[in-house]
Amino acid sequence: MNLTMNEVISEQSTRILCWYLNNTSQVQIARITNIPNWHFERTVFPGERFLFEAVPEAKLEIWTAAETGGVACEPILCDRLQVEELSTAD
Repeated sequence: MNLTMNEVISEQSTRILCWYLNNTSQVQIARITNIPNWHFERTVFPGERFLFEAVPEAKLEIWTAAETGGVACEPILCDRLQVEELSTAD
Protein backbone atom coordinates (compact mmCIF):
# COMPACT_ATOMS: atom_id res chain seq x y z
CA MET A 1 0.00 0.00 0.00
CA ASN A 2 1.40 3.38 -0.96
CA LEU A 3 0.76 6.32 1.31
CA THR A 4 0.52 9.90 0.19
CA MET A 5 3.19 12.36 1.32
CA ASN A 6 0.82 13.97 3.85
CA GLU A 7 -0.09 10.61 5.38
CA VAL A 8 3.55 9.61 5.82
CA ILE A 9 4.54 13.00 7.21
CA SER A 10 1.61 13.07 9.65
CA GLU A 11 2.87 9.78 11.10
CA GLN A 12 6.16 11.46 11.97
CA SER A 13 6.49 13.58 15.10
CA THR A 14 8.23 16.53 13.48
CA ARG A 15 7.63 18.28 10.18
CA ILE A 16 9.66 21.17 8.89
CA LEU A 17 9.00 23.69 6.15
CA CYS A 18 11.83 23.72 3.62
CA TRP A 19 12.72 25.66 0.50
CA TYR A 20 14.99 25.13 -2.47
CA LEU A 21 16.19 27.52 -5.20
CA ASN A 22 17.49 26.36 -8.56
CA ASN A 23 20.16 28.98 -9.15
CA THR A 24 21.47 27.29 -12.30
CA SER A 25 20.54 27.79 -15.94
CA GLN A 26 19.44 24.15 -16.25
CA VAL A 27 16.26 22.27 -15.44
CA GLN A 28 16.73 20.07 -12.36
CA ILE A 29 14.84 17.17 -10.82
CA ALA A 30 14.36 17.28 -7.03
CA ARG A 31 13.65 13.95 -5.28
CA ILE A 32 13.36 12.61 -1.77
CA THR A 33 14.07 8.89 -1.78
CA ASN A 34 15.31 7.98 1.70
CA ILE A 35 11.90 7.99 3.46
CA PRO A 36 10.11 4.61 3.15
CA ASN A 37 6.69 4.60 1.43
CA TRP A 38 7.08 8.24 0.43
CA HIS A 39 7.51 9.52 -3.11
CA PHE A 40 8.47 13.13 -3.76
CA GLU A 41 9.70 14.27 -7.15
CA ARG A 42 9.49 17.67 -8.79
CA THR A 43 10.86 19.40 -11.87
CA VAL A 44 12.58 22.67 -10.92
CA PHE A 45 13.13 25.25 -13.64
CA PRO A 46 16.04 27.73 -13.70
CA GLY A 47 15.50 30.49 -11.14
CA GLU A 48 12.50 28.71 -9.58
CA ARG A 49 12.13 28.31 -5.82
CA PHE A 50 9.64 26.11 -4.09
CA LEU A 51 8.46 25.29 -0.59
CA PHE A 52 7.83 21.78 0.68
CA GLU A 53 7.28 19.94 3.95
CA ALA A 54 9.54 17.13 5.04
CA VAL A 55 10.88 15.37 8.09
CA PRO A 56 14.32 16.62 9.21
CA GLU A 57 16.06 13.36 8.27
CA ALA A 58 14.81 13.49 4.66
CA LYS A 59 17.43 13.99 1.98
CA LEU A 60 16.62 16.10 -1.09
CA GLU A 61 18.49 14.85 -4.15
CA ILE A 62 19.06 17.43 -6.88
CA TRP A 63 19.65 15.83 -10.28
CA THR A 64 21.18 17.98 -13.04
CA ALA A 65 22.36 17.08 -16.53
CA ALA A 66 26.13 17.48 -16.75
CA GLU A 67 27.89 19.06 -19.74
CA THR A 68 29.57 15.72 -20.43
CA GLY A 69 26.19 14.12 -21.09
CA GLY A 70 25.99 12.41 -17.71
CA VAL A 71 23.81 13.25 -14.76
CA ALA A 72 25.05 14.71 -11.46
CA CYS A 73 23.31 14.25 -8.12
CA GLU A 74 23.74 16.61 -5.18
CA PRO A 75 22.19 15.33 -1.92
CA ILE A 76 21.09 17.95 0.63
CA LEU A 77 19.71 17.17 4.10
CA CYS A 78 16.31 18.80 4.47
CA ASP A 79 17.14 20.18 7.90
CA ARG A 80 19.65 22.45 6.08
CA LEU A 81 16.84 23.74 3.86
CA GLN A 82 14.51 24.61 6.73
CA VAL A 83 12.73 27.96 6.53
CA GLU A 84 13.69 30.11 9.50
CA GLU A 85 11.06 32.33 11.02
CA LEU A 86 12.22 35.87 11.62
CA SER A 87 11.06 37.58 14.77
CA THR A 88 9.93 41.17 14.43
CA ALA A 89 11.04 43.67 17.01
CA ASP A 90 8.51 46.32 17.99
